[in-house]
Amino acid sequence: MGSKNSSKKLFVIIFLIAFLNLAGFGIIIPLLPYYAKSFGASPFLVGLLISSYAAAQFVGSPFWGRLSDSWGRRLVLILTVFGSVLGYILFGLAGSLTALFSSRILTGLMNGNISVVQAYVSDITDEKDRARGLGLIGAAFGLGLVLGPALGGVFSHWGFAWPAYVAAILNFLSLLAVYFWLPESLRNKRNASPKRALSLFHLKKAFGRPVVSSALGTRFMFSLAFNIFATVFAIYAELGLGLSTVTTSYLLAYVGLLMVLVQFFLIAPLTNRFGEFRLILYSVLLLIIALLGWASAQNRVQLLIVLLPMALAGGVFNTVINSILSKIVKKNETGGILGLSMGIDSLTRIITPLLGGYVLQEFGLPAPGIAGALLLLLIVPVIWKVFSKREAS
Repeated sequence: MGSKNSSKKLFVIIFLIAFLNLAGFGIIIPLLPYYAKSFGASPFLVGLLISSYAAAQFVGSPFWGRLSDSWGRRLVLILTVFGSVLGYILFGLAGSLTALFSSRILTGLMNGNISVVQAYVSDITDEKDRARGLGLIGAAFGLGLVLGPALGGVFSHWGFAWPAYVAAILNFLSLLAVYFWLPESLRNKRNASPKRALSLFHLKKAFGRPVVSSALGTRFMFSLAFNIFATVFAIYAELGLGLSTVTTSYLLAYVGLLMVLVQFFLIAPLTNRFGEFRLILYSVLLLIIALLGWASAQNRVQLLIVLLPMALAGGVFNTVINSILSKIVKKNETGGILGLSMGIDSLTRIITPLLGGYVLQEFGLPAPGIAGALLLLLIVPVIWKVFSKREAS
């Protein structure tokens, strides 16, 4: 009984850390373009500044995940959360565009520690409760992303620096929580040398397994299709339906809240009812339907209806794919493989603004939704094959 209570306490702490991490990130989102323009940044440089965070996270996620497999989750979380505090302070103090870029790259690198948080959850949950645990952490991330921009809007009334300082304070609170209350979760931590810890040999070996490579390939295609929607939605909403910036923001918050609710309440019953491999297939098929519905939506009511399966597919897939990955690799590969999964998602967020914008410009408003659906149709046979073999075994 004591062990169960201890696990719940750890979960509350790691939930808080995940929430504060993403709330700090979300606070910066609304003011970033305006802050950059105050230094004379062109629209291209503003886009580059936004992409620089995702690019840094693409590097940081597998790096920190792999390092935590050898050095332990707690130490890596302490290092990265402290680095995030410094990154946000640098953002607030930035006196030039160069300093602004430096702060976003530093923060992106450090916030690659999401993979370490997910690995920690994998350490303290058994296989039966893994998806539920990762779903709750996904909900914490989602809550942070939904509430963060609102806080950013409030504090930006006092200038661009204040939201960054609030983000630094939130991350400092997270640092205190890790330092004082979060024990190491790896029971058999290896005393590996830094060189061995950072070696990609084990990840390459893991990637060579058919189920792992299929899961990561599916992760890439799903994230590509979903993030095409996320990155061009604002342009589509304005040009296609004539929606204001405020209404578009509310709609994106609506999707975010739906995903939080899915991850918080539905992951456990859905995995118990259907199993994780079947849910991967169902969420891909559901996203195909949602993307085609988005492409053909003619008014706000239709759009609101279409966004329901969109959020359900995203919430289920992003949780279950990481649960599967954590189970089909060895314990000393968990952080690295979850980092690679997170890195793949970050990579698609670098690609999709260009890809989605190009498709929309060249082929019209329905094109991004159709393109995303076609991308997912390509991987349905692969998922079916892997799913069938896995269920048979």
